[in-house]
Amino acid sequence: MSDVPKWPAEPPDLGALSGHAPELAQTLVSVASDIALVIDADGVIRNVAVGNDRIGGTLQDWVGRTWAETVTGDTRSKVELLLSEVQAGGVTRRREVNHSTQDGQGIPVAYSAIRLGSDGPVLAVGRDLRAVAAIQQRFIDAQQQMERDHWKQRQAESRYRLLFQVANDAVMVVDAQSLLIIEANRAAGALLGCASESLIGQSPASGVALAARPAVEELLLTARASGRPAEIRAPCARDGRRVPQALVIDISATPLRAEEGMLLLVRARAVKPTGSLQGSELRLSDFVERTPDAVAVTDSSGRVLSANPAFEALCAAGTEGPVPGRSLAELLGDPQLSLAAILAATRRLGIAEQKHALIGRSIGQGTEIEVSAALLAEGDQECIGLTLRRIDHRSAGTTPQRAELVGLIDHLAARVGVVGLDELLHEAAQFAERHLIQVALARTQGQTPNAARLLGIDLDSLRLRMRLLGIEPDGPGHDAPAHSLN
Repeated sequence: MSDVPKWPAEPPDLGALSGHAPELAQTLVSVASDIALVIDADGVIRNVAVGNDRIGGTLQDWVGRTWAETVTGDTRSKVELLLSEVQAGGVTRRREVNHSTQDGQGIPVAYSAIRLGSDGPVLAVGRDLRAVAAIQQRFIDAQQQMERDHWKQRQAESRYRLLFQVANDAVMVVDAQSLLIIEANRAAGALLGCASESLIGQSPASGVALAARPAVEELLLTARASGRPAEIRAPCARDGRRVPQALVIDISATPLRAEEGMLLLVRARAVKPTGSLQGSELRLSDFVERTPDAVAVTDSSGRVLSANPAFEALCAAGTEGPVPGRSLAELLGDPQLSLAAILAATRRLGIAEQKHALIGRSIGQGTEIEVSAALLAEGDQECIGLTLRRIDHRSAGTTPQRAELVGLIDHLAARVGVVGLDELLHEAAQFAERHLIQVALARTQGQTPNAARLLGIDLDSLRLRMRLLGIEPDGPGHDAPAHSLN
């Protein structure tokens, strides 16, 4: 047999204490509670004992009123449950009610009740919950503030990511019937290691490793047949070779209805190496904030949704107030309606690459810029991403070689934070090697033996380098492979 004591099935008879209910109430509030009420069989309060001054000095006015009259309407049912439970069983479980006050704030109190004898009064003992409620409210406020901060951070990250995508994503417009590229931006050429013009007429699958090309072609066919966007990840390839450091790209294809028929808008984005998300977001924000190119995302009508500081700096003189929500024409000025034409072309064809436009309040005082734009799939909303760059006419008289060098430096600077230093140095070395070989070939009228002597290397080494770099000599009688993605 167990020696553990058992609670009696019925509560003890406390009728002997019924005559001392007021004194018992005062004793309880002094040692264990904040308020105690002595209530008769009709539910009328006969005595109120308060254990602290925070409860208020008007509670003695409750004497002579029913308990239910002292609480708010939404908690009167709880008072009725307490009274019915105590009459039926002698004791009740804890219930929370709100006492009404003159200032309308209310006093939350958790009550338990016990009956002093079968015919005796009810003693209701309560604990003031205002301190607990205040802590709960502070917790709720803190949680809501954390959620607001979280969503604010998510919105900022989304803004930076979208602007970064506009400035860096490779975009290609593909004919849905032939599945060949009909337009590509500069970022596509940079990603695939060639001039963007050389991509026209080729398949987007040419830019990936041989083993992954069937999957990319299947991606294009699926997007064309289903009319829905599709995406795949594949290793990148240049000139038929894998890119150093095993560069992996995400390729997406989005169907686009145009007047000329169905097109596929293909986007390619280098996958970042696994690392700290926070560090990645910092690099994104740093690039967007510091890039000299103006970057903006607009809705289909040209109303700005987000922009970087360079875009705000490009806005016409006298433009004040926030940028989001205002049209490009209002912010930049569009005296020749060039921006409107670029937006219309982008909506129709999916991309507008390196278009010249004049911005400003008047033609005579305008600024010439170069604009590239592409459609974006941002949820259900059709958006347009734009990059805008001032045209510096002071460099118009520079030699093609110097202009090419300036372009390379700008290209490499824009990719800082996108790829590692080793990749940037590899691209710079490839450019320098190609440039020097082309200079040697130009000086020797395309004669590779003489060019090899100028460069101080043997002929076989020169021909191998030319083949890897896609250089074709200009002199007669020399068969070097033409530059191709294949």
